[in-house]
Amino acid sequence: MLVALLALQLGSLVAPAYACGCGAMVTDRMARIGIDRETSAVHWDERTGTEQIVMRFTVHGDADRAAWIMPVPHRADVTLGDPALFDELAGLTAPEHRDRDYFWPRGKDWPFAWGDADGAGAAPPPGAGGVGVVGRERLGPFDVARLTATDPTALSGWLHRNGFELSDRLADGLRPYVERKWEYVAVRLAPQKTGETLYGTLDPLRISFPNDRPVYPMRLSRLATTPQSLGLFVLSGHRMEPRGSIGGDRPEVLFAGAVDRPSGALAELAGAGPVFLTAVDQSFPEPSRIDDDHELVRAAADTPYREIVWHDRLWTVGEVPVWLIAVAGGPLLLAAGTYAGTRSRRARAGVRSAP
Repeated sequence: MLVALLALQLGSLVAPAYACGCGAMVTDRMARIGIDRETSAVHWDERTGTEQIVMRFTVHGDADRAAWIMPVPHRADVTLGDPALFDELAGLTAPEHRDRDYFWPRGKDWPFAWGDADGAGAAPPPGAGGVGVVGRERLGPFDVARLTATDPTALSGWLHRNGFELSDRLADGLRPYVERKWEYVAVRLAPQKTGETLYGTLDPLRISFPNDRPVYPMRLSRLATTPQSLGLFVLSGHRMEPRGSIGGDRPEVLFAGAVDRPSGALAELAGAGPVFLTAVDQSFPEPSRIDDDHELVRAAADTPYREIVWHDRLWTVGEVPVWLIAVAGGPLLLAAGTYAGTRSRRARAGVRSAP
């Protein structure tokens, strides 16, 4: 079993991370890199027609450099994001915890067993044929290049000149974006200190671009060979939802609610005024079935929603279970009633027999 588990761990580490939820990760042939987690926040301002995507990756492997490509519908600006944003979003969307009592003992209760009675359950995230570099800057550990391309194979040439290789599958995956004349954000990831590897949680990147309708690029995730999951925080003037499932399970809303006074990193992203926050989660058991990007549309109503996690506990009075009081107290009450009835009958009989 230990050998099998070790083989699984090594297999997951060696597998190339050609795609993640919103882009493509490539490295050289001798290095390994994988995405443990991807967290994204999307802010769409309908008044200005501006979309912002903040992404944070947690990676593992032995690569000392990698490249990540994200297609965008229009010319993009790239800056470093605030890591505190995701802590704030997680706090705002955390499930509500409630206690509820039950009467009869269960498997973890005496007399069945000794143990914890708590349980949890949930109730109802350029030039033709070439690459044009429209901007390049160093942002922390990232070397960011903003590119235009009319031929997906041209991206392969740019990556090759910068020390990376674009797989044939990824080149084919980029073709629909080339046909729609999208542009690309190409990011070289490299540790700030020589000799270090890319490992752990990286600084988030914030990508901003004009857009008349919010979209979250997902098509490249069809190249993944293992099941994928997507978690999105969507910030806008109203409750938002994906238009369709695009080949995955039905998207599940984990939170929906208005944030009247954003503060901190959230205010920096969405502004200080009221904003509606929607958290969506979706699974893709078969990534090859992903057939489009997520278009985010306004829901029918701004109905608030929050997950509830129930903590069940045995109903007690003090330290004594109520069921035990009821079971033990029943015979006592019956005996007391019988005794009182007998005394009453005897008393009436004594009154009738008196001279």
